[in-house]
Amino acid sequence: MINLHTPLVSDQIKKLKVGDQVLLSGTIFTARDQAYNYLLKNNFSKIKNGVIYHAGPIVLEKKGKTIPVSAGPTTSSRFSLKSIKLIQKYGIKAFIGKGGMDDDAVKKAMKGKTVYLAAVGGAGVVYANAMKIKKIYLKKLGMADAICELEVKDMPLIVTMDSQGRSIYHDVYKKSRKITKQFLHEDI
Repeated sequence: MINLHTPLVSDQIKKLKVGDQVLLSGTIFTARDQAYNYLLKNNFSKIKNGVIYHAGPIVLEKKGKTIPVSAGPTTSSRFSLKSIKLIQKYGIKAFIGKGGMDDDAVKKAMKGKTVYLAAVGGAGVVYANAMKIKKIYLKKLGMADAICELEVKDMPLIVTMDSQGRSIYHDVYKKSRKITKQFLHEDI
């Protein structure tokens, strides 16, 4: 288990390999569709060299505090092309989500700079218990698309795309294609 704390630095990023299990602590930001559009059109310097979590937490307002109830990951592949621009504009060090980002251009943009950390789908309560909400930006977009500044402690994640261009998703795809081809060519 590798303990990581934000702000992440390039040396840490370069040492991470596909399959590494990490516990992430520190400040991260949520971003989904509308937040991505905002970040690309505007300047939001708080996320410079930061970590983006593809999530839209469900929160509860209680006694003047905003408490995350569930904060599971959303599918990241739809953010592939815009993520390239965020790496270029803000120097994003890590993306967190589920399912990876499927574009070869993303792997090229990540090379030497950025990692993708997979969170487990369906484990929203586990992730909510590992975080506190520091501030919510752009509430007018609705909770799913607002940008939440989170403080996380020991958030369990797995490196599934590393800064050297390796991707567990690519490896699984290649293996499954090989097995499928073998199966289809066998006599039944």
